[in-house]
Amino acid sequence: MTVRAITFDGLSDGREHLALSLGEPQAVPLVRLHSECLTGDVLGSLRCDCGPQLREALTRIHDRGGYLVYLRQEGRGIGLYNKLDAYRLQDEGQDTYTANLSIGRRADERDYTAAAEILRVLGAAEIDLLTNNPDKVRQLTALGIRIRHAVPTGAHVNPNNYRYLSAKVSETQHTIDIEGMAL
Repeated sequence: MTVRAITFDGLSDGREHLALSLGEPQAVPLVRLHSECLTGDVLGSLRCDCGPQLREALTRIHDRGGYLVYLRQEGRGIGLYNKLDAYRLQDEGQDTYTANLSIGRRADERDYTAAAEILRVLGAAEIDLLTNNPDKVRQLTALGIRIRHAVPTGAHVNPNNYRYLSAKVSETQHTIDIEGMAL
């Protein structure tokens, strides 16, 4: 798989983000906004679906042509250390959103303004967005990016992340069909 890495600085949030260009360029590219997840993407944690979603996105985007925008927004934007504190509360029974609130953060602090800036630089004003998250669609649309289709990712469910995925469905209306999934 040939990948071209495009780095960005000077964006509105002041963070360093990365876009990976995969496959042949398309008039309407397939795009995945993927928020950094050290525990899932790198360490292979089973308590989330981040690593499997990242691997799925890389394959699907390469096959179709488009971009993976890797955003430095660890732990829904609360940062790695806060995320690890929230993990402790999840181990005590709280869901991921309640745990974030319990440590004094918002349930989800991600802002996709930098992602919209990146897409404009890439010339991707209209995209097919690979996501189950309706907030990504809402934010990008409000920021002037046309979403032709929201393309769902697979349901990467396992016994360790079922509660996590259930919370994503019930709390933020993610379009993940986890009912009847074999654990």
